[in-house]
Amino acid sequence: MLAGNTADSTTLGDFLDRIEQRYGRANRIWVMERSIPSEDSLAKMRRIGASYLVGTPKGRLTRLEQALLGQPWARVREGVQVKRLATEEDVYVLAQSDARIDKERGMQRKRLRRYVDRLQALQGQTLTRDQLLMKLGAAKHEAGRAAQLVQLTVPRSSAKTASLQFRLGRAKLRLVRLVRRREGRYLLRTNLTADAPEQLWTFHIQLTEVEQAFKELKHDLAVRPIFHRNEHRIEAHLFVAFLAYCLQVTLKANLRPLAGGITPREVIAKFKTMQMVEVHIPTTDGRELVLSRYTQPEAEHRMLLQRLQLRLPEQAPPKITAPQVPQHAPAASPCSEDLRLRAKSNQALGSGVERRLRKTG
Repeated sequence: MLAGNTADSTTLGDFLDRIEQRYGRANRIWVMERSIPSEDSLAKMRRIGASYLVGTPKGRLTRLEQALLGQPWARVREGVQVKRLATEEDVYVLAQSDARIDKERGMQRKRLRRYVDRLQALQGQTLTRDQLLMKLGAAKHEAGRAAQLVQLTVPRSSAKTASLQFRLGRAKLRLVRLVRRREGRYLLRTNLTADAPEQLWTFHIQLTEVEQAFKELKHDLAVRPIFHRNEHRIEAHLFVAFLAYCLQVTLKANLRPLAGGITPREVIAKFKTMQMVEVHIPTTDGRELVLSRYTQPEAEHRMLLQRLQLRLPEQAPPKITAPQVPQHAPAASPCSEDLRLRAKSNQALGSGVERRLRKTG
């Protein structure tokens, strides 16, 4: 547990000491995102003999681009290639993924299209220059790097009706060609000198499992932050969230060999339609017949239960509550004898119903 205002880059040094004190020294490989370690942290890891594999900002790719051009590509799997470059300090691994190229280009086109649509909408509005600049700033922030491809012309006058003009810049398009050569490529940095680049890429790709775990916690299981003041409550919250994730992983592992095309999210959504209900039937003698029942599974539920090799439990037996006897019974009246006879008849009827329900389950 860490304080809420803790920066990611300041956590690594403490974890290095904590893991070593708890589990001793071992030949560990620390696989991290590029936002976790700082240069001081990496220097400390080299000093104590710890192995690391970390992503690197693309700015470093610019510095090493010429040296990487002369290195051969090695095929890891279909659509993924890597190349290795050793320096005096570290070993760099450049990875290229065809699927990532398509993803990044698709995201870029989507942002550019949304940005152009927003500019066209602003052209049809009557705004002051200050209002226009504020809306343009928000649109540029949302578009990200795609906003660099569009050249804007904003009037300098303070007229109430501000006219806006835009077009694709040729100089920016040349920048796009340079950026496209780097799409789908990312640089890894490690002090492991003996490992092949294919193996290093395999180590680093395990981070996707960590990202998937957080995604399932936030979306599939809908675990949301709850602000506690006491540490034992924080630990209890983390423990319950971890148990929920363990059940999620278990369900995923069971689905993989039996029903690989179905995700745990879909299974949970389907079984949410089944509910547990309690039916309360009052009797004339003041008791209640309680029937705990779950709704009958539909055809898709039965198919999933069969594929997962699960059986629903038997329906719970009925229960009858104790009679509600008033503390102060009223005095007997001339017609109370008839009422007592009716109560005995109802009691016998209730006992017969109970025996029949227990017999049939």
